[in-house]
Amino acid sequence: MTDTNQAQQFVNWFRDSSPYIHAFRGRTFVIVFGGEVIAEQQFTTLAHDIALLNSLGIRLVLVHGTRPQIEQQLNLNNAALKFVNGLRVTDEIALQCVKQAAGTVRLEIEAILSMGLASSPMAGARIRVTSGNFVTAKPMGILGGVDYQHTGEVRRIDHEAISDHLDRNAMVLLSPVGYSPTGEAFNLTAIEIATETAIALKADKLICLTERPGPADQKGTLLRQLTLNEASELLSTQHLSTDFTGVMHQLTRACKQGVRRAHLIDRHINGALLLELFSRDGIGTMITTDIYEGTRQATIDDIGGILELITPLEQHGILVRRSREYLEMEIDQYTVVERDGKIIACAALHPYPNDHVGELACLVVHQDYWRSGYGESLLKYIENRAREQQIKQLFVLTTHAAHWFQERGFKVAEPGQLPIEKQTLYNYQRNSKVFVQAL
Repeated sequence: MTDTNQAQQFVNWFRDSSPYIHAFRGRTFVIVFGGEVIAEQQFTTLAHDIALLNSLGIRLVLVHGTRPQIEQQLNLNNAALKFVNGLRVTDEIALQCVKQAAGTVRLEIEAILSMGLASSPMAGARIRVTSGNFVTAKPMGILGGVDYQHTGEVRRIDHEAISDHLDRNAMVLLSPVGYSPTGEAFNLTAIEIATETAIALKADKLICLTERPGPADQKGTLLRQLTLNEASELLSTQHLSTDFTGVMHQLTRACKQGVRRAHLIDRHINGALLLELFSRDGIGTMITTDIYEGTRQATIDDIGGILELITPLEQHGILVRRSREYLEMEIDQYTVVERDGKIIACAALHPYPNDHVGELACLVVHQDYWRSGYGESLLKYIENRAREQQIKQLFVLTTHAAHWFQERGFKVAEPGQLPIEKQTLYNYQRNSKVFVQAL
């Protein structure tokens, strides 16, 4: 690649990332990563990306794990962390190892985030990092006759104190240790702390840097986006590893309790955090609370975007031509899906109230988002709008998407079954197939 091409590629990426830069400013992200990042001396690279997020005005809470560091301390003490029914039993020796590991990792993270050499990406960053007793814990107690001793659960997150530090442009760092009102320390999991913190802060994102890629479909292709229902179904139908299942459960729980988006990102990919957050399609798996995110009624300002979306299909004869003037008159009947300032899908619902029938028309998804679920979610959205208008049946005319509609419950019909008003407009030269669906 020539220097000119590289320069242009950089300019295009920088321009494409600008909507995210504006959207993320002032937002709260909780980022959780394992102790492996520190053990493998990979945190310095990650710190560069975290510093960039901080400089863009993103409010950051970091939660680190300590698994390899605890195991190292246990080996030095000729001890082992016991597991019963998949749960850790933390005895006195193990608790001391947990404390030592957490303290060591926390200090190393703080040191790296304090770097500011002129020749490094951290130059001028001046990140303020705050740690403290923000996590109140309780003992897991005795389960099935087993005393889990110093293994605990999150009881409360001091979100007011965390918010105060975030408001003062400080980054908050949490270790997987919690404290009880009686002064005891408990061994906690980083993902539980991160989840509870994200929920308490009403964070915009919960981001988990994982040791391997996220869930895949039957063909082995990474699943880029999951709704809550899809994530729950995935957990119930696929055999995931114990660790991965636990992470997925926590992320879906966070979304159910108000966190808008949760991300699974393979931390081995260089720049994974930036690629996920600042590129249109990311490189990880996103769980979202709203399958209709970005879906809204079209306005007159959307006509340019709709025309850009449908014109190529009109030129190939797949869609009937719609002029700008026509769209201006019918715009209130259109729904669009907007992503990062661009219209990526649209559909129209033309009602025939006397017949309690509606026409689903101009259902288009940009080719970059085929097989991403936008067509199906947009169809469901239109169906809900139709029900709100007391429409009992939808019909659609198509020349190229017959199978797609049949697979979604539409039945073959004849032009003579259309409303009289529509029959007079039916173009027999196009010979469009007619499909209907009862609502």
